Amino acid sequence: MPTSAAGSKRPFALSLGFTLLELLVVVALIAVATAGVSLSLRDSAQSALQRDAERLAVLLETGRAQARANGLPVVWRTQDNSANPVQSFVFEGLPPPGLPQNWLADTTRAAPGSAITLGPEPLIAPQAVALSTAQSAPQSPGQTLWVVTDGLRPFKVQNTREQTPP
Repeated sequence: MPTSAAGSKRPFALSLGFTLLELLVVVALIAVATAGVSLSLRDSAQSALQRDAERLAVLLETGRAQARANGLPVVWRTQDNSANPVQSFVFEGLPPPGLPQNWLADTTRAAPGSAITLGPEPLIAPQAVALSTAQSAPQSPGQTLWVVTDGLRPFKVQNTREQTPP
C-alpha cells in the first residue's frame, strides 16, 4: 500500500476540489465586484436631477446672453402636455433653432407654470425655479434642487431657494 512517508518514490495522489484559500480569494473578489457595482448604481435619480439642474442653469445663462445680444426679452417656461407625460420647457423670444426644450431625464419636473424672464437688461429680478423628480413630492428633502439668481450673478444650483451670500 503506497504511503506518503519520506523516501516514498510515488508522488502524492492528485487532490480533487479547491483549497480553503482559493475559495476565500474568489469570495473576496465577488464581494469587491458587488460593492463596486452597487456604489456605481446608487442614487441615480438624484444624480440625474443634479445634471438637469446644472444644464438648466447653463441654458438660462445662454438665454440671458442672447436676450441681451438681441435686445429682446426671453421667457423660459414649462410646458405640460397631457398627451405626453414627459414635461418639457421652451424659451420664448429666441430666433430658431432656439435652445433645447427637453430634460435629459424623463423623471425631471419643474414646478407647473414656472416662468423666468431673462433680460434684455443686464440686471433682472431675482429668479428661482424648483426642480424635482417625478417619483417624489417637491417638498421631499434631498429630492428638490433650486436654480436661482439674484438678478446680478449667474444662475446656480443649490438645495434651498434662498440666496447664499457671496
